[in-house]
Amino acid sequence: MSKLFVVSAPSGCGKTTLCRRLLADGLGLVDSVSMTTRPPRRGEEAGVDYRFVSRDLFEEMAGRGELLEYEENFGHLYGTPKKFIEDNLKKGKSVLLSIDVKGAMKVKRAYPKESVLIFLVPPSVADLKKRLRERKSDGPGDIARRLKIAEKELSYKSKYDYRVVNDRIDSAYKVLKEIILAESKKG
Repeated sequence: MSKLFVVSAPSGCGKTTLCRRLLADGLGLVDSVSMTTRPPRRGEEAGVDYRFVSRDLFEEMAGRGELLEYEENFGHLYGTPKKFIEDNLKKGKSVLLSIDVKGAMKVKRAYPKESVLIFLVPPSVADLKKRLRERKSDGPGDIARRLKIAEKELSYKSKYDYRVVNDRIDSAYKVLKEIILAESKKG
């Protein structure tokens, strides 16, 4: 049976790095590329990292029910195109979604049997703060906002099927891969 592997984490927990490794590892996962109204960050590629769209287009698609889930974060909209998910499930392909906690809850409600929710946890809040500073993509005010949101997101971790502590990227990846392989074998 095809699965929807949903990976969520507070900003700075290594979600993008770990998901890229999963996709490159020949596990048969299809990447769900989220849509967003935010501008690309340095090094991001349209259609690979996100589908960058205007707010008007995003809102039109949401209004027509074309998004499985969507949320507003940091003043920008993020969402998952529904048709892509439906098409891949029909083809028997498992999809990897890297989305926030609210989106994950919506996916679980829409596809309770197919969804496997995995939450990446930082070793500590201090470590998360350090990672966000080292990333150098946000100023002090943005980092403070991300840490406040991280507290809220961490309150969702008990609603996930699995929790993986990302203290070292290689060990976190090993655990994440084992979860994907074990769940893929289940009917």
